[in-house]
Amino acid sequence: MADFRIAVLDDYQHVALTLADWSPVQAQAEVVVFDRHLSEDEAAKQLHGFDALCLMRERMAMPRRLLERLRRLKLICITGGKHRTLDEDAVRERGIKLLAASGSETGASATSELAWGLILAWMRRIPQEAQAMREGGWQTQCGSVLRGKTLGLVGLGKLGRQMVPVAQAFGMQVRAWSQNLTPEAAAAAGAQYTSKEDLFIISDIVSLHLVLGERSRGIVTRADLARMRPHALLVNTARAGLVDQDALYEALAQGRIGGAALDVFDEEPLPPDDRLRTLDKVVLTPHLGYAAREQMRGYQQNTVRHLVDYLAGAR
Repeated sequence: MADFRIAVLDDYQHVALTLADWSPVQAQAEVVVFDRHLSEDEAAKQLHGFDALCLMRERMAMPRRLLERLRRLKLICITGGKHRTLDEDAVRERGIKLLAASGSETGASATSELAWGLILAWMRRIPQEAQAMREGGWQTQCGSVLRGKTLGLVGLGKLGRQMVPVAQAFGMQVRAWSQNLTPEAAAAAGAQYTSKEDLFIISDIVSLHLVLGERSRGIVTRADLARMRPHALLVNTARAGLVDQDALYEALAQGRIGGAALDVFDEEPLPPDDRLRTLDKVVLTPHLGYAAREQMRGYQQNTVRHLVDYLAGAR
């Protein structure tokens, strides 16, 4: 394995080699870290000489056409249980081994915590006021409190349920809907079940917590956005594909909803000239939901464990 080469991709925060001990891997293989996103053509050129790729979530898409250009590839390590932009059929056909590294239980609340950070940032106008302070200003806007407001959760699974006790601590009412949710399951989680239509009508804040799939793609429609109150906030820390993006942009640009707090986008990294960057009524973060130190440490440590086992010939 002396000439085995491993590429660690999309290490934007330069943490891959610091959150885990890679020395057992580096003793047997060459490890090269890429700290910026590669286009498909760049990836084909720069990764063709590697035997293994370590992917951070879905930052780097691996479609069939790219995999076919990486003829030396023998192993792919993904982080998390799912990687929707990886062509697993092509992986199997090529005989490439696929290993999944989990995160950590400590970091399991990272995405829901970020959702609350976005909500508070929007409600109290924190980004705007912080920027005004840097520019020498003082108070410029009035924010709003959460007490007495209604939080509508689209999705009440693992992450959606984490939102409920925090909302209750703020003195909020919690409504919830998903395609399979029952009134009994909602009540057990501390929320009140409502129809999808009513949720968008009555909620001051709508937060999305669904897995993206064929049934959920575009589940937040133009009609749903039209039902929202003029002051209401849409929060998306799940996947951009859940929402009709054209309808969302129009609703924001025309001032028909209060705003949006978005951590996920159709194209990531978000292009510098993307139209969302031109809007005043948005808080944008660069897909930080899972990217907490605790979660990233779990991903890297388990990736190292998989690589050590692979290099030792373990199945």
